[in-house]
Amino acid sequence: MNAVFERPSPWLRLARVFKGFDGPLLVAVVLLAALGLVTMYSAGYDHGTRFVDHGRNMLIALVVMFAAAQVPPQKLQQLAVPLYVVGVLLLVLVALPGVGVTKKGATRWLSIGVTQIQPSEILKIAMPLMLAWWFQKREGQLRVADFLAAGALLLVPVALVMKQPDLGTALLILASGVYVIFFAGLSWRLVIPVLVLGAAAVIAIVVSADAICEPGVRWPVLREYQQHRVCTLLDPTRDPLGKGFHIIQGMIAIGSGGLGGKGFMQGTQTHLEFIPERTTDFIFAAFSEEFGLAGVVLLILGFTFLIFRGLMIAAEAPTVFTRLLAGAVTLSFFTYAFVNMGMVSGILPVVGVPLPFISYGGTAMVTLGLGLGILMSVARSRRLMQS
Repeated sequence: MNAVFERPSPWLRLARVFKGFDGPLLVAVVLLAALGLVTMYSAGYDHGTRFVDHGRNMLIALVVMFAAAQVPPQKLQQLAVPLYVVGVLLLVLVALPGVGVTKKGATRWLSIGVTQIQPSEILKIAMPLMLAWWFQKREGQLRVADFLAAGALLLVPVALVMKQPDLGTALLILASGVYVIFFAGLSWRLVIPVLVLGAAAVIAIVVSADAICEPGVRWPVLREYQQHRVCTLLDPTRDPLGKGFHIIQGMIAIGSGGLGGKGFMQGTQTHLEFIPERTTDFIFAAFSEEFGLAGVVLLILGFTFLIFRGLMIAAEAPTVFTRLLAGAVTLSFFTYAFVNMGMVSGILPVVGVPLPFISYGGTAMVTLGLGLGILMSVARSRRLMQS
């Protein structure tokens, strides 16, 4: 007797792809993506093909998210070491004389013939993957040496990215690794002294701003342009038409939005081109001007919901690897949003960090899609285990 197998319908095959997806997380993504499209249309409709390209980048990120969500966490764990090693080797290649591509004084890219890639973007995902794999292998037997080794794994790519120089990306990679180390069980006795020293350093810089920002004074470690960014943050009026122009115009746009904003496509600071980089780093200023405090509250609520949902997925994850990975990826979204809003608002130095889903940028958008796909994969694996 011949067995008869019915071919599943297209709807059934599609349902299998979506099975186990986290609905609340998807709702948060859709909300933020919608706000991003509306904002980009207003800020970039007269800026070449920015709006169309932004929509294309979102679609690519969506495909990446769905593809990554299909990869089981066990496969992600197997990819951790190879991805980290490849990422670090590519960063080394970028640093070699005559190999890396230099733009605007920064050597951050590699040419692969048809296009150019930025290897540091790989480490935004490879770093939390690698450290989550490291602590998974040492589950139940963690020692101080294991945390020191994790710190070394983290500092190597961070140092290479800072050398390019790219302080914003280095900060994001550093944050993603620190989140994994903290979630792995780093003692508060080690965390609190670092926080206290950091706070003391910030207070010292603010108090002595007039003296240390005098012409001719050089700071150790930081490059000259990075020193100028900090000094400009402390007092943008030192050079209102030069280095302080970005911060001053951003704050004017945010303040002029008021409670309800000037209205969609009615932002004068935006459309008279007073806001520099209005479709990329400073798009939050354009958003605030047109949608006011009400729009900003909605945007922050969207990010807050996304972050809390991601942390819930991390808390419910079945293994050390998935818990650490999901937690670090989630808080990376927080770092993106906090740093971007902070620098545009004048409370943090300008470091070139995009606002997730809102700012224009293909590589960053795809990286965000990959991070969301990892969260979906963790949530999906747990639900499929329970079903």
